[in-house]
Amino acid sequence: MKQPCVYLLASQRGGTLYVGVTSNIIKRVAEHRTDIRPGFTADHGVHRLVWFEPHDVMESAIRREKAIKGWKRAWKVQLIERANPRWIDLFPKLSQA
Repeated sequence: MKQPCVYLLASQRGGTLYVGVTSNIIKRVAEHRTDIRPGFTADHGVHRLVWFEPHDVMESAIRREKAIKGWKRAWKVQLIERANPRWIDLFPKLSQA
């Protein structure tokens, strides 16, 4: 799925959150899940894809990512729970599409 996307990962329901942007969500989330690159998500066990939003162009995805990064945690939780109230890991279904 090559398309600009903003995404939120979580360590668990109500756990640590990570906001990112990518042009290939399947590849990027797979990298997070396998801790292939050292960093925040590997250090904190943040592997569950709980929300994502496709964009037509990377510039709008980057703007959205920056905006969400500036949000309060409660707003990020609301964003997740509107689309995914049980914080189900969306990656398995997405990667099979």
